[in-house]
Amino acid sequence: MIDLLIAPFTEFEFMRRALAGVVALSLGGAPIGVFLMLRRMSLVGDAMAHAILPGAAVGFLLSGLNLFAMTFGGLIAGFTVAILAGVVARVTELKEDASLAAFYLVSLALGVTIVSIRGTNIDLLHVLFGNVLAMDDQTLMVIAFNATLTLLVLAVIWRPLVIECVDPLFLRTVSRAGAPAHLAFMALVVVNLVNGFQALGTLLAVGLMVLPAGIARFWSRDITAMMAIAVGAAMLSGYAGLVLSFHSKVPSGPAIILVAAVLYLVSLLLGRAGGVVRQLFPAPHLEA
Repeated sequence: MIDLLIAPFTEFEFMRRALAGVVALSLGGAPIGVFLMLRRMSLVGDAMAHAILPGAAVGFLLSGLNLFAMTFGGLIAGFTVAILAGVVARVTELKEDASLAAFYLVSLALGVTIVSIRGTNIDLLHVLFGNVLAMDDQTLMVIAFNATLTLLVLAVIWRPLVIECVDPLFLRTVSRAGAPAHLAFMALVVVNLVNGFQALGTLLAVGLMVLPAGIARFWSRDITAMMAIAVGAAMLSGYAGLVLSFHSKVPSGPAIILVAAVLYLVSLLLGRAGGVVRQLFPAPHLEA
């Protein structure tokens, strides 16, 4: 049994590289997912994941499956969509989530069209779903750098982000740090989605951000504990998904997300902070 769980990583370098990449994605993406959930922006993360596709597709059209071209294109596209959605929401009566929905649908269709012009169905599947097992050292270094950058920036903007999750009106009253912190946070969302795109593709990149955050929400209401649980759940999902993929015919990216989905369902049922079982059979309270 132990050989089944450990042998893939001791025998094959590509599995060790994939595991290191998943760990880096977990460290950077899971905390971002917690803040997305607390700020009720989880679907915004999904929209932004689709928004990076045209930029990555243009990079692919110009340079093929070139890491830096696709990453740079994805970053430009993500930032462009985020800025345009914010501008539309401020100059019209359309809410930001609605404008993001419109932009992400256009982005998804445009990105698929661009990839289809030059590439094959295999190239399209690679862009949409990624291939964590094909990660090289260069890609791993980029992912690790972005994860480190994310943690450093989060440490700087931690206080205004937490306050804004609890009471945004209070933050606007006592400080002007809310707007810069929000912009920095949205930049981190884009960076981590591009990060996840390298391994999981544009359609699944947000999964390793949002699902671990949902898992953490059912086990704790303390934000620091939620961060730790989310990171641990993301790492566990990545490890178990890679093992599942190695011993079966399930693709690695979907396997990782499916494991995270199973953990989410278990947490939904058994979580001590709002799980179904805890609500049906609440713990007895002390009586005076």
